Amino acid sequence: MTDTILKQIDDVVKNNGIVLFMKGTPQMPQCGFSQQVASILSSYNQPYAAINVLLDPAVRQGIKDYADWPTIPQLYINGEFVGGCDIVREMHESGELKTMLDASPTNESES
Repeated sequence: MTDTILKQIDDVVKNNGIVLFMKGTPQMPQCGFSQQVASILSSYNQPYAAINVLLDPAVRQGIKDYADWPTIPQLYINGEFVGGCDIVREMHESGELKTMLDASPTNESES
């Protein structure tokens, strides 16, 4: 994996409050797990960056290397890796995800 791809991923993660690396787009997800996470995020009515990993094989592999996490989707909030579908769903159900999203700079600027 090239350092350039990892640097590009790092820039996206650090320059966006909420980032979802997914298969497809929120409007047209290409897998059920990506659809679930995009739907959960959309329910909070907060803007987030969605990166379609299917557009570039280097990004698709790079995000797995970046987080040392083998699956997609992957959610990042405030530059930190949150998890994949199961973790996001559990955090949503427990209310922990709302707490994290409420603390996101993206949300604070929308007041």
